[in-house]
Amino acid sequence: MGQQRAMRRFAAWHIWLGWLVGLPILMWTLTGLIMVIKPIEEVRGNHLRKDVAEVALPSDTNISVSLPSDSTDPVRSVTTQVERGETVTRITYMDGTSERFRPDGKRMSPLSEVEARMIVDENIVGGDKIVSSKRFAADEPSSDFRRPVPVWQIGLQDGTHVYVGTETGAIEAVRTRWWRTFDFMWGLHIMDLETREDTSHPTLILFASLSVIGSLLGCVLLFRRRKSRVRVAA
Repeated sequence: MGQQRAMRRFAAWHIWLGWLVGLPILMWTLTGLIMVIKPIEEVRGNHLRKDVAEVALPSDTNISVSLPSDSTDPVRSVTTQVERGETVTRITYMDGTSERFRPDGKRMSPLSEVEARMIVDENIVGGDKIVSSKRFAADEPSSDFRRPVPVWQIGLQDGTHVYVGTETGAIEAVRTRWWRTFDFMWGLHIMDLETREDTSHPTLILFASLSVIGSLLGCVLLFRRRKSRVRVAA
């Protein structure tokens, strides 16, 4: 009798937990399904990036770059390459910011809209079908970029947003329409639609814990019912 009373109590708890966590479980399953429909490379727009061969530097290239005497920012890397026929040296600092210099050491101005459009045209499939362009400051990033980097947002005809760094001159991100769907589903999956980065917060942990408890109770009830049926059949 004691075991039957415990099983009835477990069954009642299982039903109440089912009502409580049923919607989150359905949401996790549905968002997970949508997120795995396409390969992550396609979600990130890697298939839209052209395989552009790097142009070798002329053998007689002389580069002289001098940082300001009052500069104390630690440098992460220094690279030199040919960009649209011009030799450019890029200095990237530890805080993620960067600057571009010409071979004579003169600092280059931030990337213009025309330059950003040219970069997209040269490096992105369908980059010649531009319908919009907008500049975003580092402290006011776009909703589908969310990185503290100053960029040009170049909108393409198919709904893709290509982000080109105004300081780096590089394509920082490609955001397709499917990426935005994936991003929204990810926010629902981790229950964080604001930043979509917090994967460990009380609400998520609570519902995940209740779901585990409900599943364990279901397994116990299933095992007990199966055992009872075996005894009856015997």
